[in-house]
Amino acid sequence: MQFRLRSLCFAIGAISATPLLSALSFAGHIHHGDEDIQDILVTAPEPSKTPGITIIDDKQLQGKRAATSDAASLLKNIPGVSLYGAGGVSSQPVIRGLGDDRLRIRVDGMDLVSSCGNHMNPPLSYTDSAAVESIQVFAGIAPVSLGGDSIGGTIIAESPAPLFAEKGEGLLSKAEIGTFYRSNGDSQGVNAQGTVANDALSLRYSGAFARADNYSAGEDFKAAGPAAMGRDWLDGDEVGSTAYETQNHKIGLALQRDNHLFDLELGYQHIPYQGFPNQRMDMLENTSTQFVLRHNGDYAWGKVESRLYREETEHEMNFGDDKQFWYGNAPGMPMETEGDNTGLAVTASYNLSARDLLRLGGEIQQYNLDDWWPPSGTGMMMAPETFWNIRDGERDRYALFGEWQAAWDQQWLTVVGLRHETVESDSGDVQGYSMMYAADANAFNAKPHDKTDQNWDFSAQLRFTPDARQTYEAGIARKTRSPNLYERYTWSTMGMAMVMVNTAGDGNGYVGNLALEPEIAHTLSLSADWHDPGSEHWQLLVTPFYTLVDDYVDATPCTAMMCMAANAKPGFRYLTFSNDDAELYGVDLSAFRHLATLKSLGDVQVKAVASYVKGENNRTGDNLYNIMPLNGTFTLEQSKGNWSNTVEWQLVSGKDDTSATRNEIATAGYGLLHLRSSYTIHAVRIDAGVENVLDKGYALPLGGAYVGQGMTMSGTGVPWGVAVRGPGRSLYAGVNYSF
Repeated sequence: MQFRLRSLCFAIGAISATPLLSALSFAGHIHHGDEDIQDILVTAPEPSKTPGITIIDDKQLQGKRAATSDAASLLKNIPGVSLYGAGGVSSQPVIRGLGDDRLRIRVDGMDLVSSCGNHMNPPLSYTDSAAVESIQVFAGIAPVSLGGDSIGGTIIAESPAPLFAEKGEGLLSKAEIGTFYRSNGDSQGVNAQGTVANDALSLRYSGAFARADNYSAGEDFKAAGPAAMGRDWLDGDEVGSTAYETQNHKIGLALQRDNHLFDLELGYQHIPYQGFPNQRMDMLENTSTQFVLRHNGDYAWGKVESRLYREETEHEMNFGDDKQFWYGNAPGMPMETEGDNTGLAVTASYNLSARDLLRLGGEIQQYNLDDWWPPSGTGMMMAPETFWNIRDGERDRYALFGEWQAAWDQQWLTVVGLRHETVESDSGDVQGYSMMYAADANAFNAKPHDKTDQNWDFSAQLRFTPDARQTYEAGIARKTRSPNLYERYTWSTMGMAMVMVNTAGDGNGYVGNLALEPEIAHTLSLSADWHDPGSEHWQLLVTPFYTLVDDYVDATPCTAMMCMAANAKPGFRYLTFSNDDAELYGVDLSAFRHLATLKSLGDVQVKAVASYVKGENNRTGDNLYNIMPLNGTFTLEQSKGNWSNTVEWQLVSGKDDTSATRNEIATAGYGLLHLRSSYTIHAVRIDAGVENVLDKGYALPLGGAYVGQGMTMSGTGVPWGVAVRGPGRSLYAGVNYSF
């Protein structure tokens, strides 16, 4: 593994500019290395109750893993967080209306990038839900040490940290195996993890396998019949293109010595197929190899944390079992992508005094992308040449930041930070399948492709804790994100090519824009947290927020000759990525109340989470796309000893504030009832439940347009106006055994 020369120069410059870093070589960031960030925001109460940050630990995740193989779904019921619908293990988190590349998502120390024109492999899809031990969510405003190239917040997902034996206690061995079954979609899988360690070395492994067929909605939402020409039958309630199969493996070796901890982890993922009900293509192969080396060093003056990583993805798309495969003499439309992602990050935390802590750091990320479509058949639409969607794409980031934390006294705490990033992007010349595409390709090739953005981020947070019953926090931030490669460098205005570039799941077609500027978000967030001392009996947390985004990357109707006529008709659109100013505002609420401790029932408590966000394009007055309507979840929990039971009621209002530009589909409101139960006996944990107990039929507000079956390559080959339906009733059970 080698960085390009300019990256090495940058790294040397960053290290020499900071004496604290001058003694460092390559190093990494261990699982608990972000605890200092938690200390920034937390004095009392406990971290999970802190305004602006939600921390989900292993205990909280145990009951969720049996119900999903999608790591992003573990974020459900977090205030302000919703999910874009996608494949069965590839949904995308959204924080206060901002999702996808607008979030900074780190998985086991790696800042991952989606390598797909439809973003079928988002960062959290690179790990299985069974492998996640903790998740930190910074909603809206994240410290600059955890931000960068994002405007909507930060999510950090971690696998279990390495375990070591106590000194003099010999060999430590620990393992866990598990399995699950879910009735809707006949989903099933297994997982295992284990550790062997002494007091200096620790070797660990984790692996998971999961598969599922198409799931069924709670009602018929379309006519029954063949999924497409030459394909099998689909019932009226069967949601096409929702089947998947996935496997993940990780092996780690850690060394601790004196005040140092080194951790090397290798990962491998293989997804042989994953259907997408809101995309015109399916994933028919996704292979990822991952390498990350992390180091934690504790010194008298503070600590140093660093990580070096590389991730390579090979991704293939075509039409899955529910989409038409033959178009004339063309057997499908193969699309291939290769992404290479290399990064280095170093952070030094220096204790200036008992009150003041200074963080200084630097990051490098180099990302390369090739996206090409091999010829298919003999017609000029998809032959005889290879179609280059993005050729020799590059997107490199170089960042430096400084952050000052001051605990003025027991009541007042501030965090102020400044970050600068240079983002360089470029791509090579392109070509189409044939001369039909020559005009667009020649026009694109004649323009300069390289672009350098100089991005500044600033954040300031103030925390006031007047007493043990109340906490208040205010934060302001300026955050910047440069456009991704697909937003800048996709080039064809032919309808068939445009519908193959869609990160939104709306069935529309998109073309890039070389003139795009970075998004700059100005955010104000306030939090009020009222609770009993210790937060054991009750809590009410209210967080209003406002974000103004300059040069928000939205979309406008394509005006090229090939796509303009189609935009005059009802149905799917052909759009160009464009910059417009936008604003988002809303409020997040969460609360809990301990009701009673009874001899017969144990502890009983009730919880509630609710979120509202509104997003508008300030130039056109149009609503922003994929904004979650008002929603809330109310939970009644009972636990006694090793037994716990939950009744959950999920309410979502109708979605009427839709994007007219994208012809977004309105959805009706709904309510869902879920039951969950868990029991632990000795080394065995059993989880069981029923999702959507009443088998309610409903459309997913963020599920996009249903293009999961039929002649999907044609802009008019599938009906417009059908939203993706959510799953109907599903019984699930999971068993885990530790030894």
